[in-house]
Amino acid sequence: MRAELSRVLALQADRVRATPLSQLDRAREGAGATRAERVRSAAQALADLAADAEGRPRRPLPHLALHGLGDQLAVTGADVLAHGDAPALAAALEVVLELRRGL
Repeated sequence: MRAELSRVLALQADRVRATPLSQLDRAREGAGATRAERVRSAAQALADLAADAEGRPRRPLPHLALHGLGDQLAVTGADVLAHGDAPALAAALEVVLELRRGL
């Protein structure tokens, strides 16, 4: 599970980094949220999973500029990878897969 999450997370973070900023700031056709909002939501969900795994309070992530979203996703995912148990890893994998479907 850990290896799969690491692989999928790296691919998605790279995909976000490679997406033109003008596209990150737009929604996919038929989708309500912009791609950036979807990435921010996924990063927050990963940060919450990491906080729960570490036994610390959840905190809102800073609102980064579009060009920092791939890194924010990678860092929050790395925190889950470092501290999460099997259920947290499974939940994180679902978050990242859902993001992939939404981008």
